[in-house]
Amino acid sequence: MNHHPTIKPSADTRTLAQSHFRTLRMGTPFQPRIDALALTNDWYNWAGYRAPHSLWDEELEYFAIRSQAALFDISPMTKYRIEGPDAEAYLDRVTLRDVTKLKPGRVHYTAWCDDEGFVLDDGTLFRLSPTRFRLCSQERHLPWLLDSAIGYQVSVEEETEAVAGLALQGPTSFAILREAGFAGVERLKIFDVAEFAHDDAAVTISRTGFTGDLGYELFVPADKALSLWDRLMAAGELRGIRAIGYTALNRARLEAGLIVANADFIAAEHAIRADRLRMPDEIGLGFMIDPDKGHFNGRRAILEARTKKKLRHVLVGLEIEGNIPAEHAIVYYKKSREVGLVSAAMWSPMAKRNIALASLQRPCGDTIVDDLWVEIYAMRELQYQKLMKKAKVVPRPFIKLDRRTANPPADF
Repeated sequence: MNHHPTIKPSADTRTLAQSHFRTLRMGTPFQPRIDALALTNDWYNWAGYRAPHSLWDEELEYFAIRSQAALFDISPMTKYRIEGPDAEAYLDRVTLRDVTKLKPGRVHYTAWCDDEGFVLDDGTLFRLSPTRFRLCSQERHLPWLLDSAIGYQVSVEEETEAVAGLALQGPTSFAILREAGFAGVERLKIFDVAEFAHDDAAVTISRTGFTGDLGYELFVPADKALSLWDRLMAAGELRGIRAIGYTALNRARLEAGLIVANADFIAAEHAIRADRLRMPDEIGLGFMIDPDKGHFNGRRAILEARTKKKLRHVLVGLEIEGNIPAEHAIVYYKKSREVGLVSAAMWSPMAKRNIALASLQRPCGDTIVDDLWVEIYAMRELQYQKLMKKAKVVPRPFIKLDRRTANPPADF
């Protein structure tokens, strides 16, 4: 019988193995710069990363988006590299929109469903070449994407940690990129994407964003992140560049009428209750469906729900009287029948209106757009005051800025 000596792990190895709990949340490649600017120390957990709600002042951060340029770290966003001869056919099969119409150097906003036609997530699809794509999303979908790839000549890899991302949004964003030396960036029209040189590597810049404003998103290898941040900050010094947190971005996206997974709708994989599932038509994504496109996930169920009128909900924009945001307020018809819930609300400084997104039961919000009321509870000197405020269904976006789509982009 052989007696093998017991190998004891070194003290260093043991300490390393046991210290994982000390890092409750990961830092992104931009964390050193963000930590240095974080005066409010107001953090939240974004997909396991430490991300800022605000950095210095959430109100002024919002106004930085609308009157200057705001820099927001989007590195925690889930990113997949999808490539191969069948990449187009594969993505056309799993996502709602027609990928054959997405040309190289273009981006589109899309979503994907389970077989019952319920939305799993929404996100952006970047076509970087005829056979190479990047899919960005809120949730992680790698097992589902790999299962769906069986039979296709395609590789799917998660590159969330390898690729750092920044959103540069606001009226002076173009001027900053030009000042930073990204020659040719003025040629990017909305939803265009191209590669530019940066620090002996490439940065992918797209004219996209989540603010409804002129803006760009930049993706760079993680080890080039800090040099990109410094390049933009130096170029933007005279153009009012400011780093911002999520609270300001969330206000801008609401004004733009944009939805967030697990805030305005529950992603199908997370829904515990069957009545929380939503089809694309029920959350304002019906425009993505092309009935003439070949088979895609959920196609039969989605088209059947349309023809048999089985759609039960509708997501709408509301304008509410008064100036108190109706965050998570219940919506009533004729002050008596409960018909839905507000998922996001704010007083909009740009629209000068009290606005909200709400999920309503059909036919409310669809054919019935009047006599809707929201129940707001306002805290007034240690006592809640119940306010019933009139609401009406209005078109989204709540604000429309010409500079978002102007060609060439304006030099503010």
